[in-house]
Amino acid sequence: MNFDPGSINERLAKNVFHTDDRPHISINQELARATGSGKRLVAVCPAHVYREESNGDISIESAACLECGTCLAVADPGVLHWVYPEGGMGVQFREG
Repeated sequence: MNFDPGSINERLAKNVFHTDDRPHISINQELARATGSGKRLVAVCPAHVYREESNGDISIESAACLECGTCLAVADPGVLHWVYPEGGMGVQFREG
């Protein structure tokens, strides 16, 4: 018997996101620009939470965050302020 898990996009579409009134990610734009962390965040985030704007700032769509921690692994110290969403908020994985 063959098991076809489907594409990553199909699997991620099954997740449910409960948005919090307060964003759980914020960024120090000046430090992100100076260290190059901003470009790394845009490049590695699997959920495309980070986007580089035309003025060089990094915008954040924290409601799409998968809470995987990839951004914390690539950002220089002090660039991100990241906390888990309030209880019951954030992503609920429907398929691993």
